[in-house]
Amino acid sequence: MAVTGWSGPCNYGSDTAKFSAVVRDWEHRFGARVVAVGFSTLHLSIAAPPADRHEALLVAAEHFAFCPDNVWQGSRPCTLAAYAERLIDAFVWEFWWD
Repeated sequence: MAVTGWSGPCNYGSDTAKFSAVVRDWEHRFGARVVAVGFSTLHLSIAAPPADRHEALLVAAEHFAFCPDNVWQGSRPCTLAAYAERLIDAFVWEFWWD
């Protein structure tokens, strides 16, 4: 993502190397592929999403550290546990920074 010139999520951070490293790790662990990036969005295709609540809760904590707005302000603000439930068998991960 950094090589493409993405300047990082608007209003959150501009160190694209950190965001790229996290996505690279997800690529290895979950088969994540970048589908689209925008001014304040990132869309990933996921080949091997978390399959149970325990794994999903761990991934949800990573998502929260990566993009807290997904939990706090997303289309459906919620608790971390509720967010984790949405990750089970989810083949698309979307991030939005406000």
